[in-house]
Amino acid sequence: MDRLGLVCRAILERPDITQRELAALLDVSLGTANGLIKECIERDYIEENRSLDGRDKWKLRQAGEALLEPYRVDGALIIAAGFGSRFVPLTFETPKGLLEVFGERMIERQIKQLHEAGIRNITIAVGYLKEKFEYLIDKYDVDLLYNPEYSSKNTLATIYRAGKALEGRNMYILSSDNWMRKNMYHSYECGAWYSSVLQKGETKEWCLSFNKKGRITQVKIGGRDQWVMYGPAYFSREFSKQFLPVLEAYYKTPGTEQFYWEQVYADMLEGAAKDRLWEDKELLKKAEKASGLPASRWGEIEMDVNRQPEDQVYEFENLEELRLFDTKYQKGSDNEAMGLVSRLFKVPESEIYDIRCMKAGMTNKSFLFKVGERHCICRVPGSGTELLINRKEEARVYEAIRPLEIAEHLLYINPDTGYKIADYYEGARNASAANWEDMERCMGVVRQLHQSGLRVEHSFDIRERIDFYEELCRRHGGILFEDYVEVRGWMNWLMDTLDTMNRPSCLCHIDPNVDNFLVLESGEIKLLDWEYAGMCDPIVDISMCAIYSYYGEEEMEKLLCLYLQREPEKDELFALYANAALGGFLWSLWAVYKSVLGDEFGEYTIIMYRYAKKYYRKLRKLYIQ
Repeated sequence: MDRLGLVCRAILERPDITQRELAALLDVSLGTANGLIKECIERDYIEENRSLDGRDKWKLRQAGEALLEPYRVDGALIIAAGFGSRFVPLTFETPKGLLEVFGERMIERQIKQLHEAGIRNITIAVGYLKEKFEYLIDKYDVDLLYNPEYSSKNTLATIYRAGKALEGRNMYILSSDNWMRKNMYHSYECGAWYSSVLQKGETKEWCLSFNKKGRITQVKIGGRDQWVMYGPAYFSREFSKQFLPVLEAYYKTPGTEQFYWEQVYADMLEGAAKDRLWEDKELLKKAEKASGLPASRWGEIEMDVNRQPEDQVYEFENLEELRLFDTKYQKGSDNEAMGLVSRLFKVPESEIYDIRCMKAGMTNKSFLFKVGERHCICRVPGSGTELLINRKEEARVYEAIRPLEIAEHLLYINPDTGYKIADYYEGARNASAANWEDMERCMGVVRQLHQSGLRVEHSFDIRERIDFYEELCRRHGGILFEDYVEVRGWMNWLMDTLDTMNRPSCLCHIDPNVDNFLVLESGEIKLLDWEYAGMCDPIVDISMCAIYSYYGEEEMEKLLCLYLQREPEKDELFALYANAALGGFLWSLWAVYKSVLGDEFGEYTIIMYRYAKKYYRKLRKLYIQ
């Protein structure tokens, strides 16, 4: 669409627009605006339509409508698949795009703005907490497109999976967590563009270079006083024809999993796309053929800069930025974890700062925060854990072990919900399973626990837990292994044999993953996360630590020797391998159940199941002999 088309679009949207307003809209002089109107009249695109009040108005004629038709916007794709880690703990409960700004959810504001422009065909790419978006189908008649790779790949994969919705169509590409002050969408758009704002000072954003006509010529990360990619984009059908085949080739190229889709576009402009795809000649040829351009001409792909005024487009980088924009979040975010911290420390939420997401654990979600000079960690129970963990028993364990000072310094624990807040240890690191000095010290902590004489009223009964997880899997549709019935029989034999051995019982941690051992700067070791702790055979802790560390037989026996501080006896070795097998079987069931809830742990499930089979076979062979 050239400037005549922009005049026609402006008149279609505002029949009462003045020449002066048109000049401002098109960023041209008043004389140029008058010239454009004159030319449109001469070409029969528009005509004057004097209103009853005597004010000149304009009317779009049939030729003008025909001029605009190829530029009609077909729909929009809203990307809403990601987690939004910089907005924890709010995003533990609510996807970022569903957060409210001034009482209105960000994604809903954009949908309404699209509707105002006559755009009704809207697809939302979802992933994290996808069920939260379901209500939008009924409320706004949108389509949901699930991206199963949302947790492991970036927006390049999202655009790839939405390819069918984009092919041959003029489409807006939006992010669910953007907020636009004024509606910047139209029923008709000229060629592809990317929204841009002027970033003053140093920036690490994607910076744009463009020519006098506004055509983008280069994209690079970082600069000073630059126009940067910020907000929505628009893919014309011509742009998508050239761009999507190259993006598909990138998707199929190893090493691109964490790429944003913008990286593909930047590489095409720079000529780097051909180099990246060079090793797979067939993939390169396919992309060239589908795009209609040889790789040497991919730099000709056309996208314009759509410069937006200050205070028009917002991409909130973190909760603190959102607080500055909408003061509601300074007073109360309606988030359970933030409310808890506020009450515990007797401060308003605005004084909780430096909030950062911790790597998600297999049971809890955690975030760091500061209040005053105190640095803390809050652990939020993960999905489905209310069935897996008895929080009252967990609280009793923490109370029992307090005199040992081997756990984190707990400030708060809720025996009903499982929420925990503890001091965060600056400069600490997790123990390393490959560092035997670390493991020796970790086993010292486990030995101290076992020899403490502390007792609690509940036990960790692995037979009961296997029965329980098996029932959970069956009840919730979890798909068990093909040979599950046979292997379950093997596990029964191991448990029956252990029962005849009358193994000792003491207070055990049960979940001594190396990631739960924290090595402080002082060298002291802390053992975290006591959700599964209870009375049990002490060798269970050694077996569990070994399989969590993916140890082989030699390493497992070395770990047992470090714990015992001597060579193991025959029944101790049997207990080591039997509990490794049973632990592997138990946690594979646990992972199957968690997968039903939407949590995936990759190869962990299979590795655990292999431990069950491998060490049963080892012990059965020894037992028969």
